[in-house]
Amino acid sequence: MSLIKLKSATKDYIWGGTKLKEIYKDVKSDKIAESWVLSFHDDGPSIIDSSKNHGKLLKDVLSKAEIGTKINEFPFFPVLIKIIDSKGDLSVQVHPSDEYALKNENSFGKTEVWHILSHEKDAKLYLGLNDNYSKDEIEKAINEGTILKYMNAYNVNDGETYFVKSGTLHAIGKGITLIEIQENSNLTYRVYDYDRVDKNGNKRELHIEKALKVIDLNKYEIEDKNPKILAKTKYFTSILTEIDGEKTIKSDEKSFINIVVVKGDGKVGEYDAKLYDSFFLCANSEVTIKGKLHLILTKM
Repeated sequence: MSLIKLKSATKDYIWGGTKLKEIYKDVKSDKIAESWVLSFHDDGPSIIDSSKNHGKLLKDVLSKAEIGTKINEFPFFPVLIKIIDSKGDLSVQVHPSDEYALKNENSFGKTEVWHILSHEKDAKLYLGLNDNYSKDEIEKAINEGTILKYMNAYNVNDGETYFVKSGTLHAIGKGITLIEIQENSNLTYRVYDYDRVDKNGNKRELHIEKALKVIDLNKYEIEDKNPKILAKTKYFTSILTEIDGEKTIKSDEKSFINIVVVKGDGKVGEYDAKLYDSFFLCANSEVTIKGKLHLILTKM
């Protein structure tokens, strides 16, 4: 195998909207909050949508050579990629570092990157604290339900990129569609959820005690919102590329390249490619892409 088309896992969390329903018409839930377009995670693994090995889990089929030699540097597949559609506000939450999570949760932590794909008027996200605070001050704000007053609020624009380091308190606001490229973890400590209840009348669990152990209490300083490279961490590197015509993309023996269509349509190899389609180009392979598309390319 060299190129594999993927079928995404979808999630119908309480804050999800209907925009992704136009993309994933076969999903029966009345809303889709997240589409996991590349995932080796047990909570929502990618399924092969190509003719060969159709219906099998991607993680069960690939050899180490097809993933790339850099996989030997990690104890786990290092990246998880999602499309997120927020009809409502996401909870205020924080992700622990690897060091803390491995010691206390038998899991890895999470650093992530958000790239804004579309937004509604006045949509915003909350990222980091707006000053230096004590642990007691933040605990009091969480318990009183006023934590948003202590956080930076950013009105978003399409094409912006936000880096969310582990330990950074954050929340995606309503009216935003984005791609999230993250460390392969589903570990979240939720501290505030607007007192919402689910369809059964239950509030979602909070994890305040754990969160207070990992929140970065220092003032958050935003990085470049329009970097040439969307993300460059020890786990993954992601870039945005535009194609108008034809282009060949090559992977080396070190890493696969994941290709996600974020605008336009065309063909990726033999496959038709439309919005939010995801393709796995195996290590040491190449593919010719045709059409008018914006793509996000991610590798180890």
